[in-house]
This record gives sequence, C-alpha cells and structure tokens, in this order.
Amino acid sequence: MVIKKLSLHNFRNYEDETFFFGEGLNVLTGKNAQGKTNCAEAVYYLCTGSSLRIRHDRQLIRHGETAASISAEALSRFGSVSLRADIYENRRELYVNGNKLTRAVDLLGNMNAVFFSPGELRLIQDGPDERRRFLNLSISQTSREYCTALLRYQKILDQRNNLLKNHDISLILETLPVWDEQLATYAARIVFRRRAFLKQLSPLACEAHSFLTDGAEILSVGAEEREETEEQIRERLIREFDNSRERDLRLGFTTVGPHRDDVKISIDGDEARGFASQGQARTAALSLKLAELAIFRDITGEAPVLILDDVMSELDLPRRKKLLSRIRDVQCILTCTHAERVLYGAECNKIRIQGGKIVP
Repeated sequence: MVIKKLSLHNFRNYEDETFFFGEGLNVLTGKNAQGKTNCAEAVYYLCTGSSLRIRHDRQLIRHGETAASISAEALSRFGSVSLRADIYENRRELYVNGNKLTRAVDLLGNMNAVFFSPGELRLIQDGPDERRRFLNLSISQTSREYCTALLRYQKILDQRNNLLKNHDISLILETLPVWDEQLATYAARIVFRRRAFLKQLSPLACEAHSFLTDGAEILSVGAEEREETEEQIRERLIREFDNSRERDLRLGFTTVGPHRDDVKISIDGDEARGFASQGQARTAALSLKLAELAIFRDITGEAPVLILDDVMSELDLPRRKKLLSRIRDVQCILTCTHAERVLYGAECNKIRIQGGKIVP
C-alpha cells in the first residue's frame, strides 16, 4: 500500500495543501506546532475513520471555518483507490472512489495504517482501556465483521446497563435474559477474534523487541491459551452473565464481558505497566506496532502505511538505526524537528512544513 497524494482543505491548521509521497521514507520536518502531526493524523483518519487525538470530528475543522476536507490517492496490489472525508460541524461524509458510503465501516480496509507516537506509551503504562483500544483499532482495519460486532455489542451493552438502573426489578429479571443472549453472541465474536490476533501478535512482538534491544530483554504479550470455539465462548459468557446478575444489579452496570478484558504485557517476567521505565515502555510499545505491521502484511498481502510521529527523538542512537533498517521496505511517514539528527544519510522524500504550509 502506497499513498501517492494527500490533499488537505481547512483541516486543522492547513488552508489548502497537497502532499506528494514516495514509496519509501517520507520525512515531514519543521519546528514544533507547525502541522507535521496534523498531516499524519489526516492519513490515519482516512484509513480508520477516526482520530487518535480527539473525540469530536468538529475539532478537526480549521478555526473560523465550518467544514474541512481530506482526500488521498493510493495504490494497492488491487489497483488505485481514492478516499475522501468531508467533515462538517455535526456530520461527515465519506467517499471511496467517488462513491458516498452509507456505512462508516465500509471505509475500513481500503487503506491500512499503523500509527506510533510518544502517546502510545499509554498502551503499556495506562489501564486496560488503552490495550482494548489498540486491539479494536488494529483488528477492525482488517475485519469489518469484527468492527460491526463491536458496534452492536456496545449498543446492546448500553441498553443492558440502562435496564440494570431501572427500579422495576421484575421487569429487569424478565428482560435481562433476552439481552444476555444477544450480548453473548457479539461478545463471543469479539473474544474469538481477539484471541486469534493475540496468538499471532505475541511471537512477532517478542521477535521485534529482541531485535530492537539486541536480545537484552524478553517481551511477553499475554494470549489466552484456552481453546474454545466461538459457540463455546458464547455459552460460557451466557453463564457468566447469569452468575454476575446479582452483582450487576447491585452496581448498576455489566461487570463481565470483553469490555472488561485486559492484555498482560511483561518484560523479563515483570508486568510492564508497573515496572517498565519510560525507555522500556517506549520500546515495548514500538515492538507491538512493528508486530501489528507484520500482521497486516500477512493478512492483506502488502504492508500498511507506517506513521511514526516524533518517535526518533525519544529513541537512543542504536535503536534509531535499527528501526530505520527494519522499515526500509515499507512506506513510512515520519515526523521530526531535525531530520539530519535522526536519518543518518537514509534516502528519503523530505517535506518541510511551516505554519501549515509546505515550504522549500
């Protein structure tokens, strides 16, 4: 997968700019707060339909404007594809090859991306929400079925939680089994697909971490070893929902299910969340992203776009060089303030940004 052209109109601090990217390393350089990350964010938005930085799309619109537009032309092994997102204050419109999408989920898979920034340390250091978010975003890019199951699960979960807050106990006890049946169906699909993903991710992340650290540390990513079919998972979850009913009623929310799952990440046998230093956490998170890249390549038959936002300044010299050698055959969009300090003569397409504009 290669992005050839990206156009931004009233997006973040950009008024009207068009970027042309090469097949290998593309470096967005310039001082802080000039728009480098905004450009990287636009690429990721066209891949996933979401931003890793904000909750409401209207925040993507340039100050003083009422709408923004992002468009890209890419080349995959299946041919050319064009993507566009028109963002308004209260809605958005998504297009693939000029055709307006009726479902946002249909944007997924047309152009894949792996995004890494210093903020990804949350994946290691923060709570389970961040690790579930990683799983959901990654799996959804290669499985629209997973994304659909996730959306339906969340909708039913919200309805179940609302019911648990009802004061009519007889209504709750009569209705809850119906919701549990539906909830377990989508929960089983989510759990089954997550297990398969983690089983694939774990050895790849371990290998990438060993490469980056010269074998000095061992990364372990917990993967559920229990062998269950999707139907067996569903039946078990129905029992768990039933067993937790009294507790759920007391607390007013659903206490079991994939929305409560976590992934255990360890370095040399110690849980990374509690013991890893900043440097260890950064390398572990980067290893997970490199493993994600390898999985995308395996599933789709081609590498995704790799977005590295202000990563090099946070790595020591040996790990910078190792990372650059690792991504030579991948289209990469890398942002940095001083290209000469992080590239070490690597061949690249350098784009300088100043105040939301491309400058010589």
